[in-house]
Amino acid sequence: MALLVVSGCGDSGPTAAEAGVTLKVHIIELMRQRHALDVRITDFGGRDIPCGEGKAKRSFAVVGRDTSEQTEGDSLNTLLVGSLSGVAPYRIIEDRGDAPIKLASKAYKTVIILESPGRGQYAVRGETECLPTS
Repeated sequence: MALLVVSGCGDSGPTAAEAGVTLKVHIIELMRQRHALDVRITDFGGRDIPCGEGKAKRSFAVVGRDTSEQTEGDSLNTLLVGSLSGVAPYRIIEDRGDAPIKLASKAYKTVIILESPGRGQYAVRGETECLPTS
């Protein structure tokens, strides 16, 4: 078991940039876990999206193909949820059946949205919470 110790006066967690890097790692690892083919980054992130009071969000998104070209979007999203549990602790915060599935990680201050359109096509995007820029 690993123990993570965070020190510092008033350390309230990661900055937007730090959480943005974590988000990228989680999404890329998720695609690796699913053995996705032809993964392509559609939102490189890397820039602050202001959200007030000196805080910002970061984003990141990818698309890819499943090994089966016939799998529908809902099934692909369900497969992604299962694989994400092996990447980091996320919990479902929104799942209305045929809509995208939204998952959040309190520990990492990130949100991942699974919105695969179907026919073997994965689509995953994410964003950080509004976090300090420094």
